Amino acid sequence: MKMQLRATSPLFSVIIPVYNREHTIARAIESVLQQSFQDFELIVVDDGSTDKTPQILSQYPITIIRQSNRGVSAARNAGIKAARGKIIALLDSDDEWKQDHLATHAAFFAANPAYKIHQTDEIWIRNGKFLNKKKIHQKKGGNIFYDSLHLCLISPSAVAIKKELFDEVGLFREDFEVCEDYELWLRITKKYPVGFTPQATVIKYGGHSDQLSQKYFGMDRWRIRAMLPFCDDPKVIEVALKKCAILLTGARKHQNREILEEFIPIYEQLLQKHKVFAGKN
Repeated sequence: MKMQLRATSPLFSVIIPVYNREHTIARAIESVLQQSFQDFELIVVDDGSTDKTPQILSQYPITIIRQSNRGVSAARNAGIKAARGKIIALLDSDDEWKQDHLATHAAFFAANPAYKIHQTDEIWIRNGKFLNKKKIHQKKGGNIFYDSLHLCLISPSAVAIKKELFDEVGLFREDFEVCEDYELWLRITKKYPVGFTPQATVIKYGGHSDQLSQKYFGMDRWRIRAMLPFCDDPKVIEVALKKCAILLTGARKHQNREILEEFIPIYEQLLQKHKVFAGKN
């Protein structure tokens, strides 16, 4: 079911995917509605919530898309497909924006029209306490493909992407249970530089038990899968081999046969490719 708010074409389409977030969704929505830059539509995709989330959503003058529970990638993709704005701005349902978030994106794209993707910085709150980010987690811009192999350097809640870019590189992979954003960022950063404004316009909350990153053993299994299409590059192979070795060590320790059966052949194939590239040099 879809409820439509605007008839005109806005600059931004803000997309919030939500599933059973009755305690945080109002905060996220209100942080969007209170933006200083108001040329946007807000699309909330309810991914089959069974708590009070639907009732909360019905209180706001927003576009609502309701679907059966299919995961965050399917929810984001549904919002992107329905979006009428030129630029997609994502917000996770447990995060919030400061009032100048969209204004910061708009100013960057106006000054740098050749860029297709831009991110701002963020403040981290974990279990109710401010968290100092380590240097390795610092956001950055430019050509960050190789840096992005090691860990996710783009946050969904901090990024804005021209809709035309999705037509070129594709949407979020719905078969990825986690690291679906990491996989998309690799596809994008392989081709394009990322704009970055070092201004913290996002408050990112973490540490709660219903976050996907809290539920999965071996997050690197998904990162390795995301890297495989780029393994004609020796630098990518080197990172994938290291992650694969760590993953297999953990799988042997925990006797995880599923991971062992999948990733031992992958490790061997990567090792063979590494030897071929080494031999050429």
